[in-house]
Amino acid sequence: MLRLILLLPVLVLLVLFGLSNREEVLLHLWPFDLAWAVPLSTAMLVFAAVFFLFGALVAWVAGLPARARARRAERAAQVLEAELNEHRAAAARQVGPVPQRAGTSLVISQRPAA
Repeated sequence: MLRLILLLPVLVLLVLFGLSNREEVLLHLWPFDLAWAVPLSTAMLVFAAVFFLFGALVAWVAGLPARARARRAERAAQVLEAELNEHRAAAARQVGPVPQRAGTSLVISQRPAA
């Protein structure tokens, strides 16, 4: 629901921008002799999308070291957990089952009211 609340004004602004800027512009690609005649709104939105994707790529590359550290920590945690389970199993084998004494049981004692 929060996404919709945040996304709706942006979509309204994009639609208004597209409707308000219908003039054609001629985009040249240097050093080639290519030209592209498009509405201004389309050109701006395409450039915005390209630079958004470039920013997302930069953020993804910047997060690579953190994700690698997280993977290494996860593997180390799995190894340590397996080692802990082995130690627990070895300790249980050494101690063995704890026998109860014959004729003893827990007794619930009640203290007299003060």
